[in-house]
Parts: sequence; C-alpha cells; structure tokens
Amino acid sequence: MQAVKARTAVPFHASGTDSIRLRRPGGTHAFKGYFADNHKLAHYMEQELQLNEHNKQEYPPMHTAEHILNQTMVRMFGCPRSMNAHIEKKKSKCDYDLDKEPTQEQVAEIERKVNEIIESGLDVTAEYMPVSEASKIADLRKLPENVSDTLRIVRIGDYDACACIGAHVDNTSEIGRFKIISHSYENGKWRVRFKLEQQ
Repeated sequence: MQAVKARTAVPFHASGTDSIRLRRPGGTHAFKGYFADNHKLAHYMEQELQLNEHNKQEYPPMHTAEHILNQTMVRMFGCPRSMNAHIEKKKSKCDYDLDKEPTQEQVAEIERKVNEIIESGLDVTAEYMPVSEASKIADLRKLPENVSDTLRIVRIGDYDACACIGAHVDNTSEIGRFKIISHSYENGKWRVRFKLEQQ
C-alpha cells in the first residue's frame, strides 16, 4: 500500500476535536486532532497518514455528484450506497440494490433532490480520522479488508459524509446540473445513468 502524506507545520494547539481547515487540491481539508491530552496539532499533522492509494483521478464535479446521488438514494429508499459505479466526465452510472424499480415520479424526485442539494451551495470538506471514529458517521461497507487505520471522510455540508480519497469540488455550486439520462431494473438492481450539464 502506498502512503499518501499529509504534512503541515502549523503552530496550532488542539484538544478534543478542535480542527483546522487547509485549502488543498480537491477540496478544503479539515484536519482534526483526537487527543486525550492537549498536544500541538503540528506534531499530529507531521505523522504520515496511511491512506489507500486511489486507483485513478475522477472528474471532481461528477464524483461529487455521485456522493450526493448516493445519499439521496439512501434517504429515499433506505438502500445502501452504490456498490458498483462507473464515474466519467461525459456520463456515469451507478447500481443500487432495490426491491422494485422506482416509478417515473420517483426518478424525477431523485433528479430534483440532487439538483436541490447542488444548488444549495454546500461546502465540500475532508477530514482525517481513525476508522473507529469514521464508522460512527459513514457507511464503511465498501472499504476493502486491508483498509488503512486512518480514513479521509468527505463531507458535503450536513447532507452527506463518506469515506473517500477521490477528487471533489470545493462547493456544490461548481457541479452543474444533474440530469438522469436513462435507467433500467433487473434482478433486484437498479442502474441509473446520468450526466452533468453546465448551468
């Protein structure tokens, strides 16, 4: 496993869950300290954060839209996040485990809700935390068995929190308009294909 290093020498004194936000490529990273006693956050940040290497660089707007779609599906249907997704710049697709095919009205509501969140202008931030902490706020079922002890949790405002080391926009207003192209249902799996349109 290749380590992704996150280092800083910011002279900041932290205790409990005090945090500091740093502007980095792919989003604003909110680094949190998890300490029983007061320690300098600089010391914590100088540690190498062992993160699983990402296999490719996604298109940030589309990848962020996937996060919003996943959370929308979870809230509307009570299903898990997509376990099989193909995310590309021109168009993407996600599969969801559902008992029955969504109605046309529900499909329209999915699209409407995703766009509502996009248009809300929510900040997209990331913070690093131990697996034990991450499991309390995010669904970790997609992670491999050999996942690193430190996870990067990406938050979209207060709408979604997900373990991810992909690239994301800084604010949902940068995504564009979410458009469902087509969808199909077979053997308990609903596949939705979508694209992004410029506002």
